[in-house]
Amino acid sequence: MQMGNSTLVTEFMLTGLTDIPELQSLLFVMILVFYTITLVGNLGMITLIRLCPQLHTPMYFFLGHLSILDICYSSSVTPKFLADLLKDKKLISFDGCFTQFYFYVVFATTECYLLAVMAYDRYVAICSPLLYLVTMSLRKRVHLIAIAYTAGIINALVHTIAAAKLSYCGPNTINNFYCDGPPLFALSCSDISLNEMLMFVLVGFNLIATVVTILISYTFILATILKFKSSKSRQKAFFTCTSHLMVIIIFYGGFGIMYVRPSSRQTRNLDKIASLFYIVVTPMLNPMIYSLRNNEVRNAVRKYVGSVFQHK
Repeated sequence: MQMGNSTLVTEFMLTGLTDIPELQSLLFVMILVFYTITLVGNLGMITLIRLCPQLHTPMYFFLGHLSILDICYSSSVTPKFLADLLKDKKLISFDGCFTQFYFYVVFATTECYLLAVMAYDRYVAICSPLLYLVTMSLRKRVHLIAIAYTAGIINALVHTIAAAKLSYCGPNTINNFYCDGPPLFALSCSDISLNEMLMFVLVGFNLIATVVTILISYTFILATILKFKSSKSRQKAFFTCTSHLMVIIIFYGGFGIMYVRPSSRQTRNLDKIASLFYIVVTPMLNPMIYSLRNNEVRNAVRKYVGSVFQHK
């Protein structure tokens, strides 16, 4: 991985969130709790979708993949961060840093595209309900998922290879609690204009492509819902979309704070807090949002728990 022509750095030091030991201990407990809830909640959602026939629909097919991505992109950063909170020196090897960067970008980018795919799924379900199961066939769903993962892999490869080709001559302190693009670029002793251009173009393209897809889908959804004569039908249609909209707002809100607005020395602490929310809190909230606001999920849980007790 050490592709730089004059790379002297063999490991990086992460600054973490704070140097205060008491706060680090508190953060360790809080983040461990959040990460445990993330794993249990998302694994529970995946298991429930697989075991309950009433959830074998296109929407829950995508929701299962959302849970997989939440586990993966949180796990690309959180375990290392938890271990670092117990150490005085937060070191990560050169190869380890770029490996973390690669997998984080893969799963975060894929989730952006998956949320756009889920918006399209809601569009078909509400605007063409009679053709929903035909349009969102298993083959179509697999193709859409493959596109999302391919976009994530390509985006991550481009950024990781370009960053690894830079020269790192020192210093080696990354002003963050994980390896991300901009803090890495700041340490390079070579020209980073290509990396900054790639970040601007690719992040911009991914953001525009997914947000436009979501906005167009929900524009048609809203227009269709407003044509419903029954208020109960309108409420039901709105309710089926609110969970997805909440997840989108939370995900893109953190994304926007981290990458869209200009960053400066004065805002780096805010960047870290936004990253913490984006990586640790958001994956924990997603299964809660879908389980608490979805009658089908709650009914499936009751039926599954009931069947388990009956067998006992």
